[in-house]
Amino acid sequence: MTMPPALRKFILVVHIISSVSSLGAVACFLALGLIGLGSADAQTARSPYVAMDAVARLVIVPLVFASFLTGLVQALGTTWGLFRYYWVLAKFLLTLLTAIVLLLQMDGITYVAAAAVEAALSNVDLLDLRHSLVVHAAGGLVVLLLTTVLSVYKPRGMTRYGWRKHQNQRGNRV
Repeated sequence: MTMPPALRKFILVVHIISSVSSLGAVACFLALGLIGLGSADAQTARSPYVAMDAVARLVIVPLVFASFLTGLVQALGTTWGLFRYYWVLAKFLLTLLTAIVLLLQMDGITYVAAAAVEAALSNVDLLDLRHSLVVHAAGGLVVLLLTTVLSVYKPRGMTRYGWRKHQNQRGNRV
């Protein structure tokens, strides 16, 4: 089942906007995390974590899920399919992994933000958790960059399912 062209283009635009915007939002999150880790001033060290919580909840989570859902709609509503090409399946699984890791990180993000608001967060407080936020943000950025590259280059290669489907379609035409 394929979508009408106007709907397909609309979904594609929403997908591109949400995907690229999530990449930018994660880059900002990473920058805030680095500022929080590297600042010697207590106030400057605490304030990024409050902003990181807001950015994660209000920007990153909705954008990642919009990207995931619009990508799924595109895969199921176009001839690309979800299981026909390795690059589509890889993008889907990487985006799903990103969403899962993000949701698992939300408790830690909220915890650090609450600690920053309630007490004077020194450079050594919650250091492992603060490092984890930066490492996960950097990893998320790499994964989002990879999905963007896959979208542009679309490496060749059909899955076994895709190859069988392709052969069946060719057989029906002859």
